[in-house]
Amino acid sequence: MSKREKPVRITETILRDAQQSLIATRMPTSEMLPIIETMDQVGYYAVECWGGATFDACLRFLKEDPWERLRKLRAGFKHTKLMMLLRGQNLLGYNHYADDTVEAFIQKSVENGIDIIRIFDCLNDLRNIKTALQATKKAGAQAQVALVYTIGDAYTDEYWMHIAKKIERMGADSICIKDMAGLLLPYKAYELVKNLKKATNLPIELHSHCTSGVAPMAYLKAIEAGVDIIDCAISPFALGTSQPPTEVMVATLSKTKADTRLDLAKLKEINDYFAPYREECIQNGLLNPKVLNVNIRTLTYQIPGGMLSNLISQLQSQNAEDQLTEVLEEVPRVRKDLGEPPLVTPSSQIIGTQAVMNVLFGKRYQVSTEQTKDLVRGKYGKTIRPMNPEVVKKIIGNEKRITCRPADLIPPQMPGFEKAVKDWKQQPEDVLSYALFPDVAMEFFKYRLAQQTKLDLNKADLTNKAYPV
Repeated sequence: MSKREKPVRITETILRDAQQSLIATRMPTSEMLPIIETMDQVGYYAVECWGGATFDACLRFLKEDPWERLRKLRAGFKHTKLMMLLRGQNLLGYNHYADDTVEAFIQKSVENGIDIIRIFDCLNDLRNIKTALQATKKAGAQAQVALVYTIGDAYTDEYWMHIAKKIERMGADSICIKDMAGLLLPYKAYELVKNLKKATNLPIELHSHCTSGVAPMAYLKAIEAGVDIIDCAISPFALGTSQPPTEVMVATLSKTKADTRLDLAKLKEINDYFAPYREECIQNGLLNPKVLNVNIRTLTYQIPGGMLSNLISQLQSQNAEDQLTEVLEEVPRVRKDLGEPPLVTPSSQIIGTQAVMNVLFGKRYQVSTEQTKDLVRGKYGKTIRPMNPEVVKKIIGNEKRITCRPADLIPPQMPGFEKAVKDWKQQPEDVLSYALFPDVAMEFFKYRLAQQTKLDLNKADLTNKAYPV
């Protein structure tokens, strides 16, 4: 670390990825608000608090308005930048949207309080990132482009350096190494950061998960190589499928040239605040201790923790848990057949589900989901490697495949979304909630109206009791 000339900065993930990874994004806003004043005083580079699965979970499970959550967080964080995760042309959904929808969503995200947007594409197809990046810059926020890290024959040092140079030319403010599966081994982390530093002048942020047990060591080697920012989680919601613990990294780097200079006393307060909530989550079954274990299968099969849980769930629903090993062995084969994409939302779900089908039906690609067909058609973009032509034939027959940027084929959508939601709209952001999750948003709008009606009736009742005729 003696080569460093400046401290390492830390992005705190407790309000987004940490709780998404460990408790399926079920932390309500009310649990966040009491501690954000303290978090604001720590000295974080940023707090990742929105995007990813938080939007869907707010509407679907917590019956909260995600936009209102963002506004409340913005009001509380007066000195700290707020970050969100965005799936490029997919936004926070699972399909590509038209450019007008992407632009409108990003504009409203920044207006409501986001400072940094981390943008990624599941195939590392930069064509699917361009519109989001440009919209982010136009709205006045920082655009961080994520390299979805994975391993395979195609993912060479030259590949990562080449794509990093293209990202810099696109106008990104920084680059994130997004190691969603915990595949980045320590010495590879050193080599990768060194190469990215050679290729570009952009700040480099490292995001990893402890699923395989190597992330803290990878962070240290990346720091030696000059990484600028690391993503960590306050310790009650660290480790396992989450990030390395904030306090441990801060203490480790203390009194070195990489010293984070974060306020350890404030970090202890944050730890003390979330520790009881962690115990509550364990007691009510929201936090399964299994997700805190080291899962060496991650390195063997290159499968993120969330994807593994999903595979097990699919097999349980078919009373076929005994075939898990067969499915795990099938995943790399399917991945290779379909162009060797990284395994991250939504490509991880597509590859995983296809592997399950191949095993359960006994004949490979006899049955395919519409998402698998769309991946083969090119509707998600271009894979790094060509797909197996025989497999393509099995899945979509003689259909013509897309070679252009997929969003070029999607006409403007916002006028249609505006029309569909006009009777339920209470704020401009409601149109975007509907655009991303039509059915879920509509259920939320109905719930919201019912709650408002109930509140109005209660107020009227109190008024009548206070002033009897």
